[in-house]
Amino acid sequence: MGQSLIYSFVARGTAVLAEYAEFGGKFTGIALQCLQKLPLSTDHFTYTCDGHTFSYLIDSSFTYCVVAVESIGRQIPMAFLERIKDEFTNRYGGGKAATAVAHSLDREFGPKLKEQMQYCADHPEDISKLAQVKAQASEVKGVMMEYVEKVLDRGEEVKLLLDKTENLRSQISGSR
Repeated sequence: MGQSLIYSFVARGTAVLAEYAEFGGKFTGIALQCLQKLPLSTDHFTYTCDGHTFSYLIDSSFTYCVVAVESIGRQIPMAFLERIKDEFTNRYGGGKAATAVAHSLDREFGPKLKEQMQYCADHPEDISKLAQVKAQASEVKGVMMEYVEKVLDRGEEVKLLLDKTENLRSQISGSR
């Protein structure tokens, strides 16, 4: 793996439901301290300490975290978090995770964390390409939404013109 992604967890609130560490270290304690203090106003958060990035993705009441070597950048850790969020939601959404106690999903989901960490670390070019495609798709979606809003605005303007035309016709017919 080259140990670029070294620790990850999934938590509900501040209770870690599943975690995986490539090896031991103080980063687990730092990651858990950060979990206690995450800003509620954001869905992505990254903290850098001692040559490592502590990246968090918050979705609903769940927090996904990965600790990575700072030199790999932020794209791969964020892609990992998105992959884990999707897999966790597909597997546990609306079910077991809502009531699971701390570390009760380690045995079930810990291997998935390891597997995804391995994949993301071993295939950075695929992750980068995918992130690029997602960014382009998001940009296209934004442009399309702009066009739709403009069309809807024009539709309202046309309706107003038609209403005004009808009012004028009524006034002309009434004055004859």
